[in-house]
Amino acid sequence: MSDFLDATVKRSLDTHADSPENATKKQKIGQRILIDSGIHEADVGITLFLSPDLPGFRGQIKQRYTDFLVNEIDQEGNVIHLTDKGFKMPKKPQRSKEETSAEKEAEAARRQVFEVDPELRKELVEIFGEDDVLKIECVYRIANKMETVKSFEDKSVRTKIHQLLRQAFDNELESVTTDTNTFKIARSSRNSRTNKQEKINQTKDANGVENWGYGSSKDFIHFTLHKENKDTMEAVNVITKLLRVPSRVIRYAGTKDRRAVTCQRLSISKIGLDRLNALNRTLKGMVIGNYNFSDTSLNLGDLMGNEFVIVIRDISVSNGEVDLEETISNGCKSLTENGFINYFGMQRFGTFSISTHTIGRELLLSNWKKAAELILSDQENVLPKSKEARKIWAETKDAALALKQMPRQCLAENALLYSLSNQRKEEDGTYSENAYYAAIMKIPRNLRTMYVHAYQSYIWNSIASKRIELHGLKLVVGDLVIDNTENPVSTTGVDDENFDEDVREDQFIRAKAVTQEDIDLGKYTMEDVVLPSPGFDVLYPSNEELKQLYVDMLKVDNMDPFDMRRKVRDFSLAGSYRNVIQKPKSLDYKVIHYDDPSQQLVNTDLDILNNTRAKESGQKYMKAKLDRYMPDKGGEKTAVVLKFQLGTSAYATMALRELMKLETSRRGDMCDVKENF
Repeated sequence: MSDFLDATVKRSLDTHADSPENATKKQKIGQRILIDSGIHEADVGITLFLSPDLPGFRGQIKQRYTDFLVNEIDQEGNVIHLTDKGFKMPKKPQRSKEETSAEKEAEAARRQVFEVDPELRKELVEIFGEDDVLKIECVYRIANKMETVKSFEDKSVRTKIHQLLRQAFDNELESVTTDTNTFKIARSSRNSRTNKQEKINQTKDANGVENWGYGSSKDFIHFTLHKENKDTMEAVNVITKLLRVPSRVIRYAGTKDRRAVTCQRLSISKIGLDRLNALNRTLKGMVIGNYNFSDTSLNLGDLMGNEFVIVIRDISVSNGEVDLEETISNGCKSLTENGFINYFGMQRFGTFSISTHTIGRELLLSNWKKAAELILSDQENVLPKSKEARKIWAETKDAALALKQMPRQCLAENALLYSLSNQRKEEDGTYSENAYYAAIMKIPRNLRTMYVHAYQSYIWNSIASKRIELHGLKLVVGDLVIDNTENPVSTTGVDDENFDEDVREDQFIRAKAVTQEDIDLGKYTMEDVVLPSPGFDVLYPSNEELKQLYVDMLKVDNMDPFDMRRKVRDFSLAGSYRNVIQKPKSLDYKVIHYDDPSQQLVNTDLDILNNTRAKESGQKYMKAKLDRYMPDKGGEKTAVVLKFQLGTSAYATMALRELMKLETSRRGDMCDVKENF
């Protein structure tokens, strides 16, 4: 470790020095955390602070999931909030028998006088003959059925006939092709003009606007999802299961944290607004609303970032002579002016003892057996319910037996064991390398690509640390910036099926190296500097010192940054660019005092909406829940509430790390374990 890095870590330790007794106690706690998690920040390249001389402070993050609020920012810069919970479905008016009978008589009378457009009828006669056309007209009038005499071998001709029949009879006839290529024709009562109009009329609001005031139907419904303590995929799976539709009909711009309260936009196709709206009667921990119709769906990356409101509870400073509020104020000022190193956060590397990037390295090296064994291994920190299955696999290599004990939520493990249980073993009782490869490829694509993207993230973190270590926030010749003179070209090679928006990396355009002239003219700042994750479709820094870092780091793992193509497409890495520095926007903070650890200190969108509605309707409401911040009622404990905005794929925990000068865990909270750095 360099002198610069040593000094940085030392200053961090000095900042948090306790009394000998407390230091010893805290060191034991820190050691326990490190043993449980298996890895810590330095193992994934997270080693520096931009403001090591500023003191930090301790506190509890995500003590309650309502302490972490995330609101998506759309592509127009609007912060997404839940401002309505849909609409109340009006009861369908009960019609009398007389009214129903009268409507049927009127419909029958309309059909009797209906005449096909003369030009369309002429076409039908040329195709079917007069006799069959008369029979088709009879089908329309009295709802009987008929089959044409003629058959039609050409598929394109049959398609045109289907279209012509729909056009001639106002989409009220159903036509199907038989095995002999004749046409069977019947009337479709559900598509009748009166039924359609009646359904539309039933959806009109008081102003006569259809779809309960939301306007004419389009291919997609966009809506806001407000969820608590659920990740995005879990929420989507619940919604699609209740609607009995495939999960692919729902699209979203980005994934959101699990242990949080989040608000984001989703789009759905092939579903009626009334069915979607009715979900609020069934959903738990989720609410949907703010509907609108659109011709297009949402896709991953269709966002500008996220707004965070984060409560840090029970805060304190190690040095009693340091003023807490001054520490927070100076830290926030530094974040605003200098930002933080835009590391991929610890969540990126999974929650098990073995990091996802370790598995990714083996996949990139085509070590299929080793990668599978790492995934299936019995680790210190795994899902407790999976330990028995892991033990069985370790002792017996009986895939079928281990599969019976493996919990369903362990998707990768289940995929591996299921595939292996259906393959033959070698003569020595082991599985071949090809068997392990086949098993790896049965892991859902978003999961197996997650491993190799984690390896890219590990390399990026390590290079970013070295870049700051070598040159700080000074722009140097050979640094990379995004070249805005060319047309946008995706450098990711990642499609919409992937894990989350930071896998996509914003589809940056091409990069170029900074020249001395650029620096002299002040054309760029450190905010513009990007570093590539290793791949075959990126430009590496022309600064030889930085370029050599990529070569040296990958050489340790028997890889070459200039040869990242693989025979397996999913593991063939195009690479992408990521800004080295991220500055939070609209950063604000509020210090609150309290006594009860369970006391809610900020209000969710749903809290605000419910109480605002109650106030407007003259019902009981809580005045303290009309705004985002709860009033400060005083108390012995101190909390700080931070509010800020970050761009896509930036980690809020990395901003908190810079502010608090604490180690972050892979659960997304903060652990004061710097003594063991």
